[in-house]
Amino acid sequence: MKMKQVLATVAISALTTLGVVMGYEHFAKSNAAYAGQEDGKIPSNYKLAGLTEGATPPGAVDFTIPATAAIPAVVHIKTKTNAKQVTNNLPRLKQNPFSDFFDDDMFNQFFGGGRMNIIPEQKASGSGVIISDDGFIVTNNHVIENADEITVTLNNKKTFTAKVIGADPSYDLAVIKIDAKGLPYLLYGNSDEVKIGQWVLAIGYPLNLETTVTAGIVSAKARSLGLNKDKTGNSGGGVESFIQTDAAVNMGNSGGALINGEGKLIGVNSAIASPTGYYSGYSYAIPVNIAKKVVDDLIKFGTVQRGYLGIMFGNAADMTDDQKTKIGLSDKNYDGIYATDVPTDGAAYAAGIRKGDRIQKINGVEISSGGELQEQVSRYKPGDKISVSILRNEKPLLLTVTLKNKSGNYDIVKNESQLDLLGADFAPLELKKAKEYGVNGGVIVKKINSGALYDQTRMKDGFVILRVNDKDVKNLDELRKAVGNEKSITISGFYPGYDGLYEYPITLEPNN
Repeated sequence: MKMKQVLATVAISALTTLGVVMGYEHFAKSNAAYAGQEDGKIPSNYKLAGLTEGATPPGAVDFTIPATAAIPAVVHIKTKTNAKQVTNNLPRLKQNPFSDFFDDDMFNQFFGGGRMNIIPEQKASGSGVIISDDGFIVTNNHVIENADEITVTLNNKKTFTAKVIGADPSYDLAVIKIDAKGLPYLLYGNSDEVKIGQWVLAIGYPLNLETTVTAGIVSAKARSLGLNKDKTGNSGGGVESFIQTDAAVNMGNSGGALINGEGKLIGVNSAIASPTGYYSGYSYAIPVNIAKKVVDDLIKFGTVQRGYLGIMFGNAADMTDDQKTKIGLSDKNYDGIYATDVPTDGAAYAAGIRKGDRIQKINGVEISSGGELQEQVSRYKPGDKISVSILRNEKPLLLTVTLKNKSGNYDIVKNESQLDLLGADFAPLELKKAKEYGVNGGVIVKKINSGALYDQTRMKDGFVILRVNDKDVKNLDELRKAVGNEKSITISGFYPGYDGLYEYPITLEPNN
């Protein structure tokens, strides 16, 4: 009798355990998805390689199975940039001594300042990673930047024309798409779990070769090299927290896959450290936990929803004594990342962070470098709340920061407009000044950064726009509407203090 009770108890326990496990798996699978991937769904390429759920590769140094799974999902990207006619980039003239007789462009044509140059047709190649069975591909921004034609060749030699979904130079990431179904794709791994010393594989199309697989180990994490720049060319706007490996990577590997022993994507290969431009020891990949957030944003919004903490920061170990004194660290040789400046209109200041505070953790993750700080913050969008642990005067504080966008508010950032492609800061012409100049209104070009105005014209700061394509422009809204989605425009206006109207024809092409 007792034996029957024992057996009954064991059977009930086993059934209960099985039910809980099955219920949990069902719940987890039905509630987990990221960038079009559902947990538990195994692509055919993983099944063919024998990497089903729970399967373990047969050996730590046997890379045949993860390579077999990943190779079909890594593609060769070829780009063509058409020949273009552009002006040279000689320094802008501060004053034209013949402006009473010639307009600026006519003077430049006579005296060489506006000489046109022809940039010949250019071809390049790189790699990409298929991330969904319906043709979404992640690659580097620098692989497809300014390309007029993008061709994708799969491992099975099938070729497609791709279109750009979105790109961001700050992260050096882009998403392109081909019109195909049922494609093999790489599953996302977790770059937070990547350990220094673990084996990894780099897969791509270096030096215009066919699919190439190389192996190495992770030699460092959260590396920052100062390579990435934002759309204005500012390196301070770049986001870098590279996984450093010694897997051989060469030109053409950019945009390819860095995978772990399970064949899962843990990084997007992006750069090499070399005095020759070819592999000489180290390569760098963008962590997948950054990439998948950027990919999601580019697919959903066409642009990255980047949250800003709102601080300038520096590593105490790299600071001079004067720099330490300015933030109150002169007494001791502190280690760690410190807020060197906290603008009063930023998210950090509103949360209580001040100059001189040491940033210790973000959402419980320890911060010891600028790369780690950027990596953690870059995972969130404007309006998201994060916890920031700081040390002030050796006293710990836990603060909640609501991240802002670059404009200083919490709104969703819209995709780049044609007006943004002009690459300048604009301001409405004040009514008093308009009357003084004898016009009904206009828009001042306050500062020309990098973009169509800089690349294609000799326009100078301070120019007043009156018309675009013969449409009157009296304020910023009218300027935005006049530019609209036009591919080519002619801007007309004047320089205060000079007679005559100036016209600048411009071709607007997306940066990506």
